[in-house]
Amino acid sequence: MKPDPTIIVEVRIISRIEKPLTYAVPSFLEKPAIGSLVRIPLMRGTELGIVSSYPASIDFPKSKLRNILEVLYPYPLIASDTLTLATWMASYYGCTTAQVMDRILPPGIRKGLGAKEEVSLALTQAGREVELPTLARRAPKQQALITLLLSQPGPVSKPAAIKAARISPAVCQELIRKGWIEEIRKNIDRIGYEDEAAAGDTLRPIEHALTEEQQIAVDTLRPILDAQSFQPVLLHGVTGSGKTEVYVKALQHVLTEPGATALFLVPEVALAPQTVGTLRARLEALGVHVVVWHSHLSEGERRDSWLRIARGESRVVVGARSAIFTPLNNLRLIIVDEEHEPAYKQEETPRYHGRDLAVYRAKLNNATVILGSATPSLESLYNVRVGKYQVIRMNHRVDNRTLPTTQIVDMRREFRKNKQLTIISNPLKELLLDRFEKREQSILFLNRRGYSTHMICPDCGWVALSEECSIPLTYHRSGNILKCHLTGYEIPVPARCPQCQSAKIHGEGFGTQKVEDVVKAILPRAKVCRIDADTMNKRHLFRTILSDFRSGRIDILVGTQMIAKGLDFPNVTLVALINADQSLYMEDFRAAERTFQLLVQVSGRAGRGEKAGEVIVQTSTPHASPIQFARRCDFDGFLDEEIELRREFNYPPFRHLIRHLIRCRNPEKANFYAQNWRKHLDAASIPDLEIRGPVSAPVEKINGEYRVQLWYFAARVIQSMHQIQQLRESFEWDKDIQEHIDVDAFNLM
Repeated sequence: MKPDPTIIVEVRIISRIEKPLTYAVPSFLEKPAIGSLVRIPLMRGTELGIVSSYPASIDFPKSKLRNILEVLYPYPLIASDTLTLATWMASYYGCTTAQVMDRILPPGIRKGLGAKEEVSLALTQAGREVELPTLARRAPKQQALITLLLSQPGPVSKPAAIKAARISPAVCQELIRKGWIEEIRKNIDRIGYEDEAAAGDTLRPIEHALTEEQQIAVDTLRPILDAQSFQPVLLHGVTGSGKTEVYVKALQHVLTEPGATALFLVPEVALAPQTVGTLRARLEALGVHVVVWHSHLSEGERRDSWLRIARGESRVVVGARSAIFTPLNNLRLIIVDEEHEPAYKQEETPRYHGRDLAVYRAKLNNATVILGSATPSLESLYNVRVGKYQVIRMNHRVDNRTLPTTQIVDMRREFRKNKQLTIISNPLKELLLDRFEKREQSILFLNRRGYSTHMICPDCGWVALSEECSIPLTYHRSGNILKCHLTGYEIPVPARCPQCQSAKIHGEGFGTQKVEDVVKAILPRAKVCRIDADTMNKRHLFRTILSDFRSGRIDILVGTQMIAKGLDFPNVTLVALINADQSLYMEDFRAAERTFQLLVQVSGRAGRGEKAGEVIVQTSTPHASPIQFARRCDFDGFLDEEIELRREFNYPPFRHLIRHLIRCRNPEKANFYAQNWRKHLDAASIPDLEIRGPVSAPVEKINGEYRVQLWYFAARVIQSMHQIQQLRESFEWDKDIQEHIDVDAFNLM
């Protein structure tokens, strides 16, 4: 008996369907590779799916299988290791594989977005033989287009030709019908950051002699890279120590291997232009194409970039956390810059952490993963202490430049001296004036946008609150509006108090808008620019402002966390933290760690060039441990103190923290189901799982929903999540209840 030639494939549908479905490959189609995108019949319609495996056997007749309809691309769109990663993510983060797959594949590909075409016009031989004087009398507009094309050495863009000849598209179509001109169509790749704004993105286009510490770091990395085995390395280098140069040398070393690929993750879209510019200047001279990937690109740019990566044309990808899913094959190196940043945590399902996925994907590929930071997370430092990660330290800045001096300003004294709330202290004011006179630049950091934090009536105590959230509305002087930063809800500022009709209502507290106004009053001749979510609403505007700042056209930059890390401005000699206490007293066990990291990172923007830098830290709690440790750059001292506190309470990194958030528009119902869910959990007695709560979330109400949370402390996430998921499925949730689980939660508010 001849063997059955039918090829059987399992397909994961990019929809809500969780289990893979089995299909046959018809004889007229070539066998699709694992990771190929296919169109399949499903019930009475069709769906897109990814070929996930070739089952050895099936438990029903092959004759009953339906055929896949089409293989959409002749190469896989998802790397095979990413399919394994997706399965692990579903078990670890408590979501479905379908939810992960939906996150992986770009929207432009799922929607069937086509390639961008460039259409040019060229004369045919018949067109070149047309008698122009005769044509000019009968059809002068047709003659105008033919004359234009005759004057050009080659094909001309169709829109440009129609515009230059001052004719309508109909005239052009008539000449095509006659066979006198022809259309030449060419697909054009839409590539992110290949535009007029890219010129200012390149920082270091030439090779630099390595410092002693950089050379030691590179020499340490080379045998690790050559071993081609899984190895996480923490590159702990102070700000300005030249970690980027070490990254570039590691990339150059790896990319000498034919077909090897690499991934470079940055925490914020804002850092991508600088990194892309540097890597393109240094790597594309070697014939290595660098592509950028993040959610702020257009769907067309993402679609074309994804296909270039899948075809193997782009061997290096730079991007934010979602770049971890790009279809790189033969992945040899992953770099996670600023690995401590909370921005690597996805706050929508699946709630993954980009750094942790980078480590796991490196493990799947027997690759090296470099985690770089001046202020590593306690989780990574703990992994160094227990021997899971290797560490390379760089303790000095390039060219032995000194770290900036730090001056702590006690704002309590400023209040007593000035008899009022002070935004810019006297020491900071003097330094701003000094730097402006010297033509040096300054950065002022405050992680709160808007003009005032809230609007209040002094007569009756009324505070402008969001109707849908349990937080005050922020006053924005531009537009004269009150705005909720959680939902975008906004209303005009009332002329009188809605409660007592007093005209004395006013804003209290301050944000970046007020800081900008105060600085402009102090330095009216200075060019002051503000960067926050309110101003960065135009495509490429952020890159343009940073380019202007780098070239010296802006004197003072005021901004939020968008300017706090990773950016390199050689002429910045003064950095100020306007309110260093803001993150210190959040309801978050990481508050001290984040404050310390923020102080060190923001301070690191100063003195990166030839001139020495200075940092002003304005605080009402100058003796707080994170502030004092940051002032001395005493990372080991801070680590020892903080790790002992975490050990005492058995907080991460000693256990994993899982947050379960339950939401409902009815607060009684939210609490009722949270209490009953807790009883359901207690009855199951999950081993090695400590449960706390339920309690109201710190921000109790968002977007009209009341929020109740439980905490799970687990030693082994996958085992605990498996049992929690089973209990979630057996528990009868009300249709009005929304709930989600966040493993290794970062946002605790």
